[in-house]
Amino acid sequence: MAQEIFKRYEKKYILDETTYRYLFFRLAEKMSPDSYGEHTISNVYFDTPEYELIRRSIEKPIYKEKVRLRAYGKVKADSTVFAELKKKYDGVVYKRRAEMTLAEAYEYLYRGRRTAKDSQILSEIGYSMNFYGLVPMAYVAYDRTALFGKENSELRVTFDRKIRCRDWDLCLDHGDGGVPVLPPGKVLMEVKIPGAMPVWMSRLFSELEIFPTSFSKYGTFYKMRLCGQLGGERCA
Repeated sequence: MAQEIFKRYEKKYILDETTYRYLFFRLAEKMSPDSYGEHTISNVYFDTPEYELIRRSIEKPIYKEKVRLRAYGKVKADSTVFAELKKKYDGVVYKRRAEMTLAEAYEYLYRGRRTAKDSQILSEIGYSMNFYGLVPMAYVAYDRTALFGKENSELRVTFDRKIRCRDWDLCLDHGDGGVPVLPPGKVLMEVKIPGAMPVWMSRLFSELEIFPTSFSKYGTFYKMRLCGQLGGERCA
């Protein structure tokens, strides 16, 4: 079972279509597209029935955490998915994730049954699940294009389109439909860096008057007051 640990800074930006296309062209001088091309990422976020984690996150505390289940592309019962524990402390993002099949994830995260592939990371995720009493609360999907640095592959820029969310059918293999959370023609860009932003990138953003913003896909959906209104259907 593959396990991954990330430590990095993440900055977010909202772009219009014209700025996105020109920036993408300029970034090609220093960055390359990843091998997946544009692909769909789908997630189920776990929270308390009162949305304690996302409400706390919106308040921008010095420390916050989230638990989610993530998949790439079309999802079936035997698809590979990732259970993730993501923490942010004083601006630094720490992410730990464990690979499993979707069927195993449903057993572990939805039904609370330990799996044969238990690990330290899964134990930490299980602790957070039990400590807060987490259950599936929101589905979030988007179409992503990603770039990585030619000189530093840990420098990544992602562009997310058609961000959609739902609080019903909270299963990754039940299609990727949902309610849009960004206006038409807008793109969410995220810059993921292990340390300081490269000087060339800072200068490029300054030239194009691109400035960071605070944006959470799940948080935006929660603030739209759609979470919990339609009676989320849990996977049995």
